[in-house]
Formats: sequence, structure tokens, C-alpha cells
Amino acid sequence: MADVTVAEDLDQIFLKNLTLLYRAEDTYGAWEGKSDETVLAPYILDKEARAALPIIGDPDPDVLWRLELFYKAVGITIEKLTGLMASPIMKMSHEGFGRMVLTTGRLVVVSKHLRDVHRYGYPSIEKLSSEGAKVVREAVALIEKFPEPANL
Repeated sequence: MADVTVAEDLDQIFLKNLTLLYRAEDTYGAWEGKSDETVLAPYILDKEARAALPIIGDPDPDVLWRLELFYKAVGITIEKLTGLMASPIMKMSHEGFGRMVLTTGRLVVVSKHLRDVHRYGYPSIEKLSSEGAKVVREAVALIEKFPEPANL
């Protein structure tokens, strides 16, 4: 892995990439001048908000978009650390069940089954950043373990 050795650094790099992606989608300037915390607020789903959601439900298009941006940010962070492009592929049913895969070359570096996507969110910004950094660390470890298929 590159020079990122402290977990907090990787957490911050991931959050910065996620925020940049989110802001890049702002074609009308609605988020201009707003803090990063405000921009990332839709990712935060505290215990009470999660309890208010039904157990079974169809995911909102905005939730699917946020989920996709999360994994795009993972891919960009992987690319910044390794120099290899990580491409996300998401297949989701209308009921909120599916799979997210990130590939680098011919290597699958992330394979995540998704369920109850309509309840997607994190209890805090810190948990959001640590989860993103965790996925990045695991992917980079796979790339380091299997460099040949990752570079094909």
C-alpha cells in the first residue's frame, strides 16, 4: 500500500474522495458553500431513523445512488493507493437485494452481497469513513497478494 499507514489517514482520504464524488454530481450548485458534513448527511442513519423504516421495502433511487457513490469512492481510493483502476459493478433487484463487485484487472477485489438496501446508512460520519477505509484496506491487501491478475 502507498504511504498511508495510519488508519485515520485512510479514513480521511476515503471521506475526501466520497465528498468529491458527491459534489461532482452537483450540476446546479445546490451544495456549493455547504460543509462536507452537510453534504454527507444523507449517509447518516441513526438508530431511531433506522427503527422508523419498515423491515421490508423497496429502495429509493437516492439510496441506490448513495450506495453506488460509496463504492465508486472505494474504487477511486484503491486507484490512488495502487495505481490500478478498480471498477464497480452493481446488480440490484427492485426489492433491495443484490451484489456489488469491484474488479482490478482480472482480480475481484471486493465482492459484497447487499440486502435491505432501503435501510442503507451509517450511525456516524466516523463509522462511514472507517467502513470505507476497511473495504479499501482489504482490497489493497488482495491486490498485493495477487498482483499478476490485478495487473492484467
